[in-house]
Amino acid sequence: MLRIPTNTLIKRQIHGNAEIVKNCKEIRNRNPRNLERLRIARKPMGYALDKRERGYWHKLVVHTTQRHVIAEIYHFENGPVITVSSKDWGLKKQLYSTNDCIAYKFVGRMLAQRCLESGISEIYLNKTSFVIGKKVQSLIDTLLESGICLQEPEQYKHPRPGTMNYPEKPWETYE
Repeated sequence: MLRIPTNTLIKRQIHGNAEIVKNCKEIRNRNPRNLERLRIARKPMGYALDKRERGYWHKLVVHTTQRHVIAEIYHFENGPVITVSSKDWGLKKQLYSTNDCIAYKFVGRMLAQRCLESGISEIYLNKTSFVIGKKVQSLIDTLLESGICLQEPEQYKHPRPGTMNYPEKPWETYE
């Protein structure tokens, strides 16, 4: 058995983040969606003759089949980022039917949970792209109740010199 004197033991100290930030020389943000969160990233608008509208960062898409419900969050570059379906084993085992109003609510609750876990709190909802019935409206209401905003903020555009209206910068907080 090895015995170490207590005076030579190094005691672990708890440090705050202030000391780390003070000693930090370089900060690298490796989050690819950081500019979207700061509202600086470009929103692709597309062309005038394009069929689809592309003025969003994240878009809600709901597919319905005869048996299942599929809700997806699409990123404008990468395609589907988050997908929730009533085919998922965890949801399917808890549902009586995978295509009724309760299934839409459960899919909406699971989608909201996954969105908040991944840092997506604002989603673009194009109401003209699909028919909003009672079932889809229950999914949308569940998203709203769970804390998801169904309207993305506007892109920050730097004002030209000489303009009277200077918008608040999204990365500065005034309290």
